[in-house]
Amino acid sequence: MQESVRVAAVQAESVPLDLAGGVDKVIALIAEAAAAGAELVAFPETFLPGYPWWVWFDSVAAGMAYVPQYAANSMTRDGAEMKRIREAAAEQGTHVVLGFSERDGGSLYMAQAFVSAAGDLIGVRRKLKPTHVERTVFGEGDGSDLQVHDTALGKLGALNCWEHLQPLVKYAMYSQGEEIHVASWPSFAGNRESARAFGPEVNTAASMMYAVEGQVFVVAPCAVTGAATIETYCDTEAKRQMLQLGGGFARIYGPEGSPLAEPLPETAEGILYADLPAFLVAIAKSCADPVGHYSRPDVLRLWINPYPNPRVITAARQEFTMPNSGERPEPEGRLVTEPTGS
Repeated sequence: MQESVRVAAVQAESVPLDLAGGVDKVIALIAEAAAAGAELVAFPETFLPGYPWWVWFDSVAAGMAYVPQYAANSMTRDGAEMKRIREAAAEQGTHVVLGFSERDGGSLYMAQAFVSAAGDLIGVRRKLKPTHVERTVFGEGDGSDLQVHDTALGKLGALNCWEHLQPLVKYAMYSQGEEIHVASWPSFAGNRESARAFGPEVNTAASMMYAVEGQVFVVAPCAVTGAATIETYCDTEAKRQMLQLGGGFARIYGPEGSPLAEPLPETAEGILYADLPAFLVAIAKSCADPVGHYSRPDVLRLWINPYPNPRVITAARQEFTMPNSGERPEPEGRLVTEPTGS
């Protein structure tokens, strides 16, 4: 890891169901953060095209009315929108971790893109297990999405939202020597009265505990619910009671749990900045390294399947030489000989 890394955690409202407008906002925020010296800019979960709040308010059948527009405004990893974001990262000379709804064929995934300061797409990961009703919209990732990347800043990884409540997922990330972690969250403005687990107390604590457990720096961007989001998803008074203005609780933590940035008001859009001093990792690791000296592999170990899980596998075509003797291949590739006659 660099001796010091300046990072930025975005706390802002998405442009709901508007991919082009959302990309414009992402590019503007990258430029703003880079002007303040940020070497890494981190965005909330599904910042493009915004979190699909309808999944919590309506039946699956009723919510299908939103699906065509949400899918049409979801980004592909190799499309023109991603190209614009990569060019912005290169122009500003900063790394970017971006939360977005990824469209792949007919399926959607809760994805995070890693873009280098040179504009290279280092990797794209998908949320391993969308949470609760999110599974009515999004597919699952696989073991290849447990990604920690070697970058000029240090070893960089990311997870989405309640992946930070998955002990084995966290341990898999720690085991890869992660030094800087992006914990991407949606707004904490929904269902806070009826479900405390969805609120800021629990989820900011999850970000802090990730830092302490893994002895890593945690950059935790968090979305804001603003008037545009309310207008888009709340067409009844009951829904307006469930999703309220605010919910922005971006945070940045040191590897021993110390807060490194002054929080913004939860209704405010802005960017949190912090300088990450690398020496804090060594101090924290000396006390408790759960994948090193503080582990007991003779008692407890984690088994990981880190490989992609493709839906379709195309068998390689085997080439054969067809001599005049009448040899022909059977379907599985074994050679047999037929009489050629006189």
